Amino acid sequence: MKAVVWTRYGLPDVLQLEEVATPTPKDNEVLVKIHATGVTAGDCEMRRLQLPLGLSLPMRLYVGLSRPRRVTILGQELAGEVAAVGHAVTNFAVGDQLIAATGFGFGAYAEYACLPAGATAGGTATLAPKPANLTYAEAATLPVGGLEALHFLRRANVRRGESLLINGAGGSIGTLALQLAKHYGAEVTAVDSTGKLAMLRELGADHVVDFTQEDFTKLGRTYDIIFDVVGKSPFSRTLQALKPGGRYLLGNPRVATLVRGWWATKTSDKQVISATSEPRRADLLLIAELAAAGTLKPVVDRTYPLAQAAAAHRYVETGQKTGSVALVI
Repeated sequence: MKAVVWTRYGLPDVLQLEEVATPTPKDNEVLVKIHATGVTAGDCEMRRLQLPLGLSLPMRLYVGLSRPRRVTILGQELAGEVAAVGHAVTNFAVGDQLIAATGFGFGAYAEYACLPAGATAGGTATLAPKPANLTYAEAATLPVGGLEALHFLRRANVRRGESLLINGAGGSIGTLALQLAKHYGAEVTAVDSTGKLAMLRELGADHVVDFTQEDFTKLGRTYDIIFDVVGKSPFSRTLQALKPGGRYLLGNPRVATLVRGWWATKTSDKQVISATSEPRRADLLLIAELAAAGTLKPVVDRTYPLAQAAAAHRYVETGQKTGSVALVI
């Protein structure tokens, strides 16, 4: 089969299209013929191995000290159909269409992948039926952004009528978090660049802020919840923009911000929440059901063929994408 192989740490050109052996499913696995996979900022960070300090060394020890060895194919989410099943698999059959979050196993930049068919957690893969109303490219971009958005909004315990601001609302996590927050009944302010504001209004944002023209922390408004997807909002001023008892969600924090967040939670009536999610089948099933009902609509900026994975990475790293980017296989 064809796969994009991660040959070393570095720039996008380290991703090379190669012929590799097609995997064979174990007893509890399904072999998935992949039709599309999302290209996430997390994939780009892994490729460079430019991760937060607390993750960089453990991931290098796990993946390989000098170059990738244990994980050689990137890609954390996919949509495809079951091509074969292991002897112990009873919940999927050949021909079933599905979506999956692959967890720390990665492996979605390929024509095929073997994934565990049971309900799993702890960083491993999880699968759910593909929403029939979505294309493969759309469906492939649901798992990572959807699971992250759902995780943080649950941690914040967002309630009907609360005000919520999303900083970085125009990306893969932000667009789905906006729609989930509206589903929960929140009043949503979406912050992003000029070219994304019309799309954010179409997704249901009650208010938009163009960060190239205004700093949301200086507008004199306060919110019950602030979700900083991109991890770039000024910490002290963001806390001041929270109402009493407010929650500050940090999607991509630096170590220093984590320490400040811990202290702020201990010494004030505001919570700073930064824990990342783990793939859980029940959560992915919920995301798939909401998408099938039309409550969640993935936004796909552009697609690339598998052979152009490096170009897709370069585009994602510009920070200009609206919603998600997918590789179509």
